[in-house]
Amino acid sequence: MSDTAAARLRELLDGHRLTPTQRRIAHSMMGSVIAVPFMSSVELAELAGVSQPSVTRFAAALGFEGYPALRRHLREASAEEDEVSGTFNAYQQAVAGELENLRLLSEALADPGPATEAGRLLASSSPLPVLGLRAAASQAYGFCYFAAKVHPDVRLLDEGGSMLMDRIDGAVRAGAGALLCFALPRHPREVVEALAYARKRGLTVVTVADSAFAPVAVHSDVLLPTAVGTGLAFDTACGPMLLGRVLLEAMCDHLPDAQSRLEAFDAEAAARRLFVE
Repeated sequence: MSDTAAARLRELLDGHRLTPTQRRIAHSMMGSVIAVPFMSSVELAELAGVSQPSVTRFAAALGFEGYPALRRHLREASAEEDEVSGTFNAYQQAVAGELENLRLLSEALADPGPATEAGRLLASSSPLPVLGLRAAASQAYGFCYFAAKVHPDVRLLDEGGSMLMDRIDGAVRAGAGALLCFALPRHPREVVEALAYARKRGLTVVTVADSAFAPVAVHSDVLLPTAVGTGLAFDTACGPMLLGRVLLEAMCDHLPDAQSRLEAFDAEAAARRLFVE
């Protein structure tokens, strides 16, 4: 079960209020989408570090009579995908998986409320710290590159270690009200700890993550989930990148001088001949 079937699993999980233990099971399933349809309840319990009865209750919470019914459902989805993917090579399947992820993101954005609220929070925070470590560092950098053209003070936090908390403290002292985090698998422990610390210091945390069940979810005030592709040796992150651009748009809508700042940048770029026309 790869990207398309994983998307079906996410659709199955979305809309259910899960306990912390059930969220742990869900996250473990999302991390082992190929093997899960063939696992026993005991094996899934061991993978998630929970009890076997917890797995049974999890299946019931999703509307199934028991875990065997849930596993049957996942196996059927996997078999359907195998029939379709047989006509594509591995590279095409990876692209098809990302297209499915983007389709689901589009459906999620049919309710623009969370993105609009996130944009308001980011626009009102000055400075605006943007956190992204390891696999998520490029997403944070890309957001900051564009955000700096319209936001007065954007601060990239792309290095962990002992200085990370200091930089969060510095942003708080300078007047920050919110922090934006890009969180992608595998999730660094220090990102989870940094978000917990940021909220303790009074920051509102907006997070773009690969799943609503990611470890960062519990420390996020506004969580915007969008899946990563898992069809290649290394994850692909078209969804998180696009969602970052959506947040930029939403932020600009709440910055009254965003357009004038862009025009000023364009004039300066032309004067300095920054770009080849």
